This record gives sequence, structure tokens and C-alpha cells, in this order.
Amino acid sequence: MKYLLGIDFGGGASKATLLSAEGKIVATNSVEYPSYYPKQGYVEQKPIDWYLATKENIASLLKQSGVNPADIEAVSFDAATHTAVLLDGDYNVVRDSIYWSDSRSTKESAYLREHHGDLIRSLALHSADTIWTLPQMMWLKNNEPDTYKKIKHILFPKDYVRYLFTGVACTDYIEAEGSMFFDFNTLSWSKELCALIDLDMSLLPEVVAPTDIVGTVTARAAADTGLKEGTKVVCGTTDTAMEVFASGAVSKGNCSVKLATAGRICVVTDKAFPDRDIINYSHVVKGLWYPGTATKACASSYRWYRDTFGGDYKELDAGASQIPVGSEGLFYHPYINGELTPYADPLLCGSFVGIRTNHTKAHFSRAVMEGVAMSLMDSARVIERLGIAHDNSAAIIGGGAYSPLWRQIVADALNMELRLNENSDSSFGTAMLAGVATGVFESFEQVAQKCIIPAKITTPNPENTEKYQKMFETYRAVHDALAPIYHNR
Repeated sequence: MKYLLGIDFGGGASKATLLSAEGKIVATNSVEYPSYYPKQGYVEQKPIDWYLATKENIASLLKQSGVNPADIEAVSFDAATHTAVLLDGDYNVVRDSIYWSDSRSTKESAYLREHHGDLIRSLALHSADTIWTLPQMMWLKNNEPDTYKKIKHILFPKDYVRYLFTGVACTDYIEAEGSMFFDFNTLSWSKELCALIDLDMSLLPEVVAPTDIVGTVTARAAADTGLKEGTKVVCGTTDTAMEVFASGAVSKGNCSVKLATAGRICVVTDKAFPDRDIINYSHVVKGLWYPGTATKACASSYRWYRDTFGGDYKELDAGASQIPVGSEGLFYHPYINGELTPYADPLLCGSFVGIRTNHTKAHFSRAVMEGVAMSLMDSARVIERLGIAHDNSAAIIGGGAYSPLWRQIVADALNMELRLNENSDSSFGTAMLAGVATGVFESFEQVAQKCIIPAKITTPNPENTEKYQKMFETYRAVHDALAPIYHNR
């Protein structure tokens, strides 16, 4: 029996999935790691934490499953995009990585929009914002010039870990699209975009396809992880691309709603939709795209709330389920790291508004879930404004999707049927991709039919939908009232 190993690096944890050639999940494991917040608006992670989590995940999978490492056909990786791993000439990390949700490059983003906005949009299809690698690197050059001079190689999270497995440095074209150094028209690094910060193009890695076999597990990595030396290593790609694939969205019009570190609504299309409020990426299926919206702090809002105020998710969900729709007038805005769709505003702050003496912790728990749902309603309106055609139902993905209460809240708010599959996380998608890359599975469409199993359908409650529609107007009004205050702080 052959097996495929997919490993994901999310905002707060790495998850690994071991998949059989029959399309069955044999074992999974997840290991958390921290983010660091050295200043307001700063978010950083340590690249070594990703590798340590990988070692622990693989050891656990091998122990759980009893699978012989020699039977693992290939391993592949995915991670959130935009985040640069900065390396010296010997591929040693020169500083902690600025995570994509970091907002320190606000001034640099504004400068790039004002002075080079047309060029950037024409080549990279997006407007400069703090999530992109280009403004982050401009901030680094302006504020840490000594560090900037040390940089000899730039990789991205999954590429860095894969380098430690293989000794081969490269990235894939979907990941490259998330850097703002990449020309969507030629599918190559752009001299013009790199010139905006005088970035030497030799620092950027070779660009390959997500399904390319780029190397094999080295003796050192085998000793570290328990994998067999010589095991094939597939390039892999970004986490959202893999989640979209793992949700079964492989045809035009398919839709996914993501409740993960960030919240997203993505629609599979046959073209990009350049717009300030849309993030465009190529799909792993050739000729397709998955343009989507993005709210910065989705499940990360709930995690922040849990870590700050205590409790576990089951306890918080149980309390929130006893609170009526609308949290009795308590509103939460999930702008704890600024916001993307539809404001593109890194200066926005999170807030609880409308607090009364009758509000309990359970009210706050439900308000967090509903606030994220309101943000997704903002996102849905952008998709409708642009006329992006989509199915009337969507796959719901991400860690937050496994909360029955949160699924119902989002279904009601969006007035959309949501389908939860038995498995839909990005490590599952990456394991499937490894199978396509090595010929274990015939195609993306075939493996989707073979491996993806629908589990639960959540249908919207019309009465609740009407209530959320009315609440949304207040939600927007609160944003409009508070935004000027945040801008003048």
C-alpha cells in the first residue's frame, strides 16, 4: 500500500495528514506554535518552529499508523502565502518572519499605491497593502537596513521547511503570485516590481509548478523525522489553494467559505477579477482561478478571545448556543489586525460595542462568532457587486467550520447552504496533490471524487437571516463611526 503525506503550516499550528492510495485518511496530527507581537500591529513567527512542529507531527503519524516509512510515496507542504523567510548566503535565517497579517508597512503600502499603483496593478493584479511581501520588504529596507543587507535568499514558509528536507530552494507560481514581485502576465519574477525596492532578483527562488517533484528527503531530514531517505518531495503550494481543492471546488462556479486564521469566500472562475477587494490566485487545475475576499481575523479572533479571556472552544460554544441571535445588542468587529475586504484599512481596530450589565461571557462568545459572520457578509457583497457567478451552496472549510453553532450562524448570515465534508483542511488537500504529482491519483478531478466525502449540510434559517440582515446595517454604521477615530489616534 502506498501513502501520501501532506503537511500544512497555518497561523497557529501545523497539521499533518497521512492518506492512503485508496483515498482514506490513515492518521492526522496537529502541533501548535506561537506568534509574537513585539509592537502594536506587528506579527512575527520563528521559522524554526515550523520545522520542529513538522518533526513532532511526522513522529506522531508514524506511531499512530504503524505505517512503514518506506511505503510513503511522497511528502508535500503548504502554508499561508505573503510571508517571507529571509536567509543569508548559507541559508541561515537572519530574522523572525514578518507574518502576512502584520500591519507595520502601512506607510510603505500607501507610498506604493500613490507612486506606483498603476504599475503594480497591471503586473501583480492587486493594490499594495500590508499583507503583501513587497511593502513588508520595503519596510525592512527602510527600518532595518543592516538586516536587509544580510539577505541573500528569500523563500516562503513551506519552501523553507521543504529546503530543510531536500536542500533544494524553489517556490511554486501560486505562492509567487502572493509576493507582489511576480508578473501575472508572464508568470515570472518582475524586474519592474523588484526595482521598486532595488531588490536583486537573484535573491528570489526558481519558480516551478505545485505538482513538480523537486527533490528527495535527505539523510539528515530522515534522521530528524523518521521518514525514509530518498522519499519524493513535491513542491506544494499555498494553504488556501489546497483548502479550495480539498473542499471539492474544482469546477467553475464552485464556492467555498473559509473559517480559518483568516476568513475567505472564494469562487472558482476561468479568469481573474482585478479589484481592490479581491485577491486573485491561480487554481491548481490549469485554466482556473479562485478569486476571493478576505477578512483578516476569523478563527484567529476566536483564538485571541479564548487565550485572553480563558476557556476552551467547547465550553465557549456551549455558552454561546444559549444566547439568542444578535447577542442581545452586543456587537464585535474583528479588526484586531486591521481589515482587508471591503476596507483595505490596516488602521481599523477590533471592538465590542453595545455592552450592558446583562451581558455575560456567553454573550461575548456569541458576539465574536457573529462579528466574523458580519465581516463575511461584507465580503459577500463584494462578490455580488462584481457579478462573480457562483453556486447557491458552498463548502465550508477551516477549523471554525467544525463548530455546529458557528456553521449555523454563517449559513444564516450569508443565506447560503453550507456543506461540511468529512475532511477539507489544507494538509488533506496537499496529500491529495502529492498523489496527483506522483501518479497515485489520475487527476485533480478524479482524486476529488475519490477522497472527498460530504458529511453535514447546514441550511439557513430564514427568520435568523432576516435578523442578521437588519443587524448588518448597525454593524456597518458602527464601523463608519469608529473608523475616523482609529485614523486620528
